[in-house]
Amino acid sequence: MQKTTAELAALLGGKVEGDPDVVITGAATLEDAQPGQVSFLGNLKYLPHLKSTRASAVLINSATERPPRRNYILVGNPSLAFARLIELVAEPAPKAEPGIHPTAVVHSEAAIDPTASVGALCVVMPGARIGSRSVIGPQCYIGHKAVIGEDCHLYPQVVLRERVSIGNRVILHPGVMIGADGFGFEPDADGLQKIPQVGSVRIDDDVEIGANTTIDRGRLGDTHICRGVKIDNLVQIAHNVVIDEDTAIAAQTGISGSTRIGKHVMIGGQVGFSGHTTVGDRAMVAAQSGVHTDVPAGAQFFGYPAQPAAKARRAYANVQRIPYLQRRIKELENELKRLKKLE
Repeated sequence: MQKTTAELAALLGGKVEGDPDVVITGAATLEDAQPGQVSFLGNLKYLPHLKSTRASAVLINSATERPPRRNYILVGNPSLAFARLIELVAEPAPKAEPGIHPTAVVHSEAAIDPTASVGALCVVMPGARIGSRSVIGPQCYIGHKAVIGEDCHLYPQVVLRERVSIGNRVILHPGVMIGADGFGFEPDADGLQKIPQVGSVRIDDDVEIGANTTIDRGRLGDTHICRGVKIDNLVQIAHNVVIDEDTAIAAQTGISGSTRIGKHVMIGGQVGFSGHTTVGDRAMVAAQSGVHTDVPAGAQFFGYPAQPAAKARRAYANVQRIPYLQRRIKELENELKRLKKLE
């Protein structure tokens, strides 16, 4: 990168506050930045680093209080602008060449677009279809009649079991497993009897799924991940779950069977959902919460068991007061004894 702050501001739709002619040659965090590099302040938690950073320019929101005599590029969303900047200047990722690697095993009844790429040691089963410009990384398994749309990217060791359907522009990171059997068993006199899981998984366009995440097939109908959903690493999604558009789910979350999650929901890390619960649109569930009841649209829940955020904060604040209350009760008991002696 070799651009002035004025040129960067023009690229990002921002405005320079300071010297527009400073030359920027790289990008880094506020802590690590050196002279000649640009950084950003996307979270007020890192505001103290703004005073000590050596960055030659900082992307910042115009409403944020900032030390004077620095070079700033004022943007609406500094984190998003910095991401765009990295895309503009970063070394491009290696591009997969169209075609099928000689070590891949592709059944004659599979249909692969000539512009798609199938990597080394992949297995593509009968009836599978792979759309144009999609990239299938090494050691992936594409099951019977599985469908992959256009411009998808499956990183190494992704598994799609039979009849799984993937839309367009879907990204599956290494180790993702789509379409395993749901956890369905019924007890009888002979033990736990397996319930056939004959549904599948449907993933719509523009979904991204993190490494080693697992999504189980439906018992009868499909488990459905709707357009624009973003799922982090190590998430477990059980059979017949429905996750609606543009919802984001952080790492190590577990979602039990038949849960329905609405649009634009934000779910923190390590959240657990019991089965057959519903989460309304634009709700937020804080990290490490345990959700056992329905969450209304727009609500903020946290805690175990999860409850409305304001109520949970009061409860946790009262828990912190328990040692004081114990001492106070002891003092009152002693005072009561003293008063009885005076009677």
